Amino acid sequence: MPVIIGRRELIAAVAGATVWPLTVRAQQASMRVIGFLSSRSPSESSGVVAAFRQGLGESGFVEGQNLAIAFRWAEGHYDRLPALAAELVDLRVNVLFAAGGPPSAFAAKTANATIPIVFSAVNHPVELGLVASLNRPGGNVTGMSMFTAEIAAKNVSLLREMVPAVTVVAYLINPTNPAAKIYSDSMVAAASVLGITARVVNASKEQDLDDAFASSKKFGAAGLVVIGEPFFDSQRDRIVALAERYTLPAIYTFREYVTAGGLMSYGPSITDAYRRGGIYVARILKGEKPADLPVMQPTKFDLAVNLKTAKTLGLNVPPTLLATADEVIE
Repeated sequence: MPVIIGRRELIAAVAGATVWPLTVRAQQASMRVIGFLSSRSPSESSGVVAAFRQGLGESGFVEGQNLAIAFRWAEGHYDRLPALAAELVDLRVNVLFAAGGPPSAFAAKTANATIPIVFSAVNHPVELGLVASLNRPGGNVTGMSMFTAEIAAKNVSLLREMVPAVTVVAYLINPTNPAAKIYSDSMVAAASVLGITARVVNASKEQDLDDAFASSKKFGAAGLVVIGEPFFDSQRDRIVALAERYTLPAIYTFREYVTAGGLMSYGPSITDAYRRGGIYVARILKGEKPADLPVMQPTKFDLAVNLKTAKTLGLNVPPTLLATADEVIE
């Protein structure tokens, strides 16, 4: 009886947004429950949530039929994550899905040592101490690595191809992200090899973004690299608008920035990471252990270019860049 009561309380609280049919309410006790802990914002996460549900569905789990999902959103405020993670642990979820990079993954791991955890996108999870190794994670944590730190050199190279005269680039970093130093060290080193100076600019709050762009222009940056980062994703439209206002050519990790009006992006698919995360969660629900599931890594990296934005910035996109682009938005 205590378990049934707990699940009833959960269903009433799940995401705060779903109304369950009476036929589903009768099956609440047998439902598996996922705690979806995100450092991102729900307003910009509909695509990745749909991909997560797709991965679950491919494995036979459908929300409202044999599965419930309890959503908790930090909306870019990482200090909220510990309390949100504790709420999900108290709900006795079957699996915790830590969405939105290292901040949510650390919060989930700190909150419990027994509930299985799948993270959506964490670079260098071994170096950060989340898993013992990529092939054999050990413990109760596994997930998806996005390699965004490793593609730093490619980002700078593509930016220089778009803006041949660039000698100084700004690198937008959230200093509260546990992987911030790994990202910044990778970028500075990669840019140096290409003869370009990379200057780190920090932003961890909305009001920091304007200062970061103003500072970039002040020290003479001719381009900007924006790391794939949950807080930045939650501020995607604002960042794209600031890049246009300051006439600063920018390259992003995820194509979603380009469809929102950003100049260009190069990196793995964030939606595919969430879909594969859903598949991993389903495998755990079927009995597999996180310790035995290797950390997944992306197999494809795409280049997207927005010609309209290039024109607005007064840039002529090189034919070689267009020829190699996987997606061109006109």
